[in-house]
Amino acid sequence: MNKDQVNGSLKDAAGKVREQAGKLVGNQEQEAKGAAQQVEGKVQKGYGNAKENVKDGIDKL
Repeated sequence: MNKDQVNGSLKDAAGKVREQAGKLVGNQEQEAKGAAQQVEGKVQKGYGNAKENVKDGIDKL
């Protein structure tokens, strides 16, 4: 696991918490920011996964 995968997972989790907190207090702005943070985390995790796949491919050569 690389740092992009870890950071992406953390951002995704933090976004979920932020979105739920926004729902609880009725703050649509926080809900939206949480959803955006989740997307950012998923993208970063996907980038980390791609880097890991490339690294594994190079190691096999």
